[in-house]
Formats: sequence, C-alpha cells, structure tokens
Amino acid sequence: MNEFHVWLEEKLLELNLTKTMNVPDGFSRLSFTEEEKEAHQQFKNIAVELELTTYQDVIGNQWALWEVSPDEKIIAMGSHLDTVYGGGGYDGTAGILAAFGVIKLMKREGFVPKKNLAVICFVSEESARFAVSTVGSKAVIGKLNKEEMAKLQDKDGIYLKDAMESFGVKWDLIDQAEVPEEKIERFLELHIEQGTILEDAGAQIGIVSGIACPVRLKVQVKGHANHTGTTPMNERKDAFAAIAPLITFVREEALKWNETSDVPLVATVSTVQLKPNAMNVIPEEVELGIDIRSVDDELKRTFAREVTAFCSDIERKEHVMIKVETLVDNDSVMLDDRVHENLLEASRTKGYKTLSMNSGAGHDVMNMALKWPAGLIFIPCRDGLSHHPKEHAEIADVEKGIRTMVYYLKNEAGE
Repeated sequence: MNEFHVWLEEKLLELNLTKTMNVPDGFSRLSFTEEEKEAHQQFKNIAVELELTTYQDVIGNQWALWEVSPDEKIIAMGSHLDTVYGGGGYDGTAGILAAFGVIKLMKREGFVPKKNLAVICFVSEESARFAVSTVGSKAVIGKLNKEEMAKLQDKDGIYLKDAMESFGVKWDLIDQAEVPEEKIERFLELHIEQGTILEDAGAQIGIVSGIACPVRLKVQVKGHANHTGTTPMNERKDAFAAIAPLITFVREEALKWNETSDVPLVATVSTVQLKPNAMNVIPEEVELGIDIRSVDDELKRTFAREVTAFCSDIERKEHVMIKVETLVDNDSVMLDDRVHENLLEASRTKGYKTLSMNSGAGHDVMNMALKWPAGLIFIPCRDGLSHHPKEHAEIADVEKGIRTMVYYLKNEAGE
C-alpha cells in the first residue's frame, strides 16, 4: 500500500467523522445540521494542511483555493458531505476526497498550475431533510427559489430558513451567493456511480455525457368507500383495484421501450398513499407518485403522455375519477462535449478501461453545467449500492479517478 493510498484512507475517515467505515447504521449528516457542520470543519482542516486558502460563502458552501494569480480564472472541483438518513460514506464524500487528492498529488510532484484551482464543498446536496436538493450549487449559479424554500419544513417541523440560520447562514444574504460567470472557467466532479454499469462491464472509470433529470407525475384516484364485507363485488368503485394495473403498465412499458430505443429510459411507481387505509373499508382514494427519467427529454415526456392516456382508459372502464398532475418536468443536462472527450482521453491514456455513459441520478455538477463547461467522472461502487450503510468504493478506484483528473488538469491548467 503506497503512502498516497494511506493518506486517502485517513482523509476519508476524517471527512466522515469516524474511525471506521464499517458503521452498521450508516451516516446521517443531514442538511444544515451540526453533523454537516462538523464535516465541513474537517474539510477546512484538510485544506489548511494542503496550504489552501479557505472561506465559507453566504449559503454555507466551503471553498478551498489554490490561488496562483488573482487575474486567472478558477478550475473548480467538488461535491458534498451531507448524506441521507443512514447513508453511506462515499456518496459526495468520495468527490471531496478526490479533489483534495488531486491537489495533494500535484503539490507532491512539484506541479504548479497556471490557473487557480478550487475545491468546493457544496452544502445541502441531498433532499432527505427538506425535500429540496443541491441547495449550495443552485445558489452558486443564482438559481435558488427563495420564496419556495421559505415554506419548507423537515419532519420535526423545523423550517429550512431557521435551520440555515442555526448553521450560520444569514437568510437575507443567500441571494448574494451567486458567482460571476467570469470567475470560474470550468467544473469537475467525481462521484460513485450508484449503479452497476461500470462493475458489470469490468470498467474502472466512467465519463458522463448527460444527466437524466426527471418527469414526475402525481396520479390521484377517487372511488367510493364502503364496507368490505357487505358490498357486492360488482357494485364497487375500489380506487386501489382500479389503478393497480398502472403499476405493472409503467414497468412493462419501460422495459418494452428500452428494447427499441438507443437511449435508456427508466420509470418507477415509487410512492403510494391510500385512504382510508382500513382493513374493513374499500379504498376510496389513492395517490401514486411516478418518476420517469431519460437523457432524451422527448422520450420521457412521450412516456408520461402514455401514462396519462392509460389512466384515461382506466377512468372509463372502472368508473372512477383520475387526475394526473405533472409535479416536475426538468430538461436533462448534457455536459460539455470538449470536457467529456478530454476526460475520456485522459482516462484511457492512463490505461483504465473507460466507458462513456449517462447518469440517472442528479449531482451538483448538473447545476454548475448550466453556467460553466463541466465534467463528471464515475468510479464503481460495490454492487451498485448507494444511500445505504453498506455503500462502498475501493480507495484504489478513487485513486484512478484522481489520476485521471490530474492528467486532465495538467493539460488544461499547465503550460
């Protein structure tokens, strides 16, 4: 085991505020909590060790800057340190570790970039606490919806605004977190794949070309409640039984579409609410949530229209009332072609088996890519498991990602 490998393992533990990565209940560093703040302090400690200048912006993001000239633009790298409830220690954290690893390697090799480098630790990437994601990176690009955010509460009734104030963020100033376009040149993020494409292919590095943002539907069904023991079967308006075929339809249609489409699509009936939810009462109201994703925006929107049409058929046949509402309809984010090609070249030049691929999950890079050229590097995670205590990535794979980024940056920020 080389010295750099040992350093990476040590810093991974420090960023996770732990002495072992074997934590049966996982990590719960939720947005704007003391646990997230403590992890940010570890970020600052490592930055100071690497002789970087640190500061916190007005939304709570941590910055670590290797400034070679105030006149030069910044090539930024980064990710996040917050987690879901009982999450793993690599989602986000591996990206922060890798960014520091890039600077550690460059300094050890005596390489001095011609452009400024920065590591950004974005605050509140996960939506686990307040049902809003990528808060820190949205603020950096000037895309926060402050009015909507002011309404958000966690499960304990704590408002996001109050949590941010307790974290040390001044609510009235968060609009000032936006970074001018001319300050940053490009952005890179390393992340665990959170899937099995790399693992199944025996590949070591994935370079992402697009991020599949979702269409999300809410399907509300209204039938008629009655006694389960006394109501004849042919006289019922059972909302749950009526809509049940939709669940199979979504899965089977998505499988069918993937047989003929060059671009993957995934669709999931992922939430259900049932009223009155009593053993002896026929279900009167059902609400389903459907998540549809593809980097092909027309494909996912066409699929959503098919779902709506299927619901209309059910409504006619079952004599129930069905309302389909679009909750989210976001364009997918395509990453910069030049950055993508150069990262592919860097990884393959280093001798790693490399795939060009898409991401089915959102990351901070999808916001940064709306304002600056951006790239996303995937490394494998064991069995594709993420948001789980057993989430795991090999340090050797983190190191491969680092060496890919170093090769890329030496070309982009060197002579």
